[in-house]
Amino acid sequence: MTANVFFRRYWQLYALLALPVAYFIIFKYGPMWGVQIAFKDFNLFQGINGSKWIGFEAFAEVFRMKDFYTTLRNTLMLNLLDLLVSFPAPLILAIMLYEAKWVWFKKMSQTILYIPHFISWVIIGGIVYQVFGTQSGMINNLLTKLGMEAIPFLTDKNDWLVTYLGTGVWQSAGWGTILYLAALTGINRELFEAAEVDGAGRFKRIWHITLPGLKTTIVTLLIINLGNMITIGFERPYIIGNLAVRDYSDVLSTFVYRVGIQSGQYTLATVVGLFQAIVGLAFVLGANYASKKLTDESIL
Repeated sequence: MTANVFFRRYWQLYALLALPVAYFIIFKYGPMWGVQIAFKDFNLFQGINGSKWIGFEAFAEVFRMKDFYTTLRNTLMLNLLDLLVSFPAPLILAIMLYEAKWVWFKKMSQTILYIPHFISWVIIGGIVYQVFGTQSGMINNLLTKLGMEAIPFLTDKNDWLVTYLGTGVWQSAGWGTILYLAALTGINRELFEAAEVDGAGRFKRIWHITLPGLKTTIVTLLIINLGNMITIGFERPYIIGNLAVRDYSDVLSTFVYRVGIQSGQYTLATVVGLFQAIVGLAFVLGANYASKKLTDESIL
């Protein structure tokens, strides 16, 4: 079958692809033209083409900045802790829901778990301050009324870190559960029935059937998460963070915001963005290579 005949026969499928392809071209590949700002003394009025070429001078300037290394450390620390805490949470929740017998309980639990994913971080930040605020937070108000000392959830660095991680689990675990539940439906139920007949308990069935059946999904999501190790969302650390915990909450995304938007140093901000992209690619390729060698599972 020639390409023209194939296209005429399945033109509806190509029409459906037109919109997502256009999206990637316009919003993903188009902005790559601006990467050259990292190598120019960018002037907003002269534009990209009119700005003076400076080579790697901006890279050297960024790598001399103390704040860059502080925010890089915080980014890696928060992402690593997020990986350790948030990554297993949806897997555990999915297995628990899959093993639950009451259908109504499973549906209700899934709905409750999914809702936080669709709430803006601005709203979540407001909820966090209302619940965990030192002076006016619901929990600390209750503790003080009981004669106990208030806990500085948002002003002490270590307490803030626990609050940050817990909020992330609450916001993201439900959405990740969907992926694992979808993968669980692909496991043959006859395997569980045969294992039960052979006398395998629930935990043995989970260990020998459920987890191996989820191996591909786990590895894929782990590689993706490792690829995002150097990047971090702006909203969560910016909204929940404050000056009292800046030693932990100041990350690369907030650094780019201060340098690029507030100070107007677009060249330096682009350098940091390019650095994140290159290091993120290295993380993805490295994690994929290690996974292929250790588990024979990979995404490339």
